[in-house]
Amino acid sequence: MSADTRPEAATGRRPKVAIIGSGNIGTDLMIKVLRLSESLEVTAMVGIDPDSEGLARARRLKVATTHRGIDGLLEMDEFADVEIVFDATSAGAHRRHDEVLGALGRTVVDLTPAAIGPYVVPPVNGDAHLRSRNVNMVTCGGQATIPIVAAVSAVTPVHYGEIVASIASRSAGPGTRANIDEFTETTASAVEAVGGAARGKAVIILNPAEPPLIMRDTVYCLVSECDTEAVTASVADMVGRVQAYVPGYRLKQKVQFDRVGTDDPLRSWLPAGSGRPDAVKISVFLEVEGAAHYLPAYAGNLDIMTSAALRTAERMAAHRPGEGMAR
Repeated sequence: MSADTRPEAATGRRPKVAIIGSGNIGTDLMIKVLRLSESLEVTAMVGIDPDSEGLARARRLKVATTHRGIDGLLEMDEFADVEIVFDATSAGAHRRHDEVLGALGRTVVDLTPAAIGPYVVPPVNGDAHLRSRNVNMVTCGGQATIPIVAAVSAVTPVHYGEIVASIASRSAGPGTRANIDEFTETTASAVEAVGGAARGKAVIILNPAEPPLIMRDTVYCLVSECDTEAVTASVADMVGRVQAYVPGYRLKQKVQFDRVGTDDPLRSWLPAGSGRPDAVKISVFLEVEGAAHYLPAYAGNLDIMTSAALRTAERMAAHRPGEGMAR
């Protein structure tokens, strides 16, 4: 089969995938596919550094590799059978990768903040874009916090949603550091588009503490009067849905409800013309411990990203049995 031929999924075999990016995220994702997935087969790992640990590990695991980036991937014999490509590089690099792979009809799961395709957060809108050619996994902070914003939105309108993601500095590789601006912009946009907040904001903190601390996230939602029991139940249900694929995801303490005073600047986020009704700030505190498949347990930020990407690709594959993922 030539490299520009769209692959057809044969009954009884697992769709084959390639991973672009041999850093922490790409390597952890490769190991997750190898160890956990019953529906996908990783057939190629792509990097740009011939001496990278990710490529060396892939070779030890009998996965074909290239250190020549996407150009090298296109020349690999294995590419002819690849149906899904995970991109774990950078927002800038992804734009070219998507252009090339789109012309060849491949489905792309984007783990960068490029946000070319629709945002996907598995427990919120995981089934909404199963036929999209490119889907975006937002950011690690988005995957951890947007489900909570959505859980609150399911009970009462969220006028303003703010998330703060604190991750161990050691878990932030060159790709993460190069994409800080894109991280905040993409996450804030997805807090609105997927989480349902009228306005969104995102903050990321690289925590230099030693020993490294696991990922911790805080979600603030400004709402009008609400049923606190209903909100608490909705949040608990959502936490359980995320735990189905990220076991280390958990509430740090009970959901907090604080009445917003008449002189509190937060009231400026209430809808114009609302007469400034009573307002409540909902605070949800989370932590995410990684599964340590490849990365240390403190790197829950990377673990939730790769887990969400794997979950999404498996759902996309299951949705189109026998059709050919790249159609």
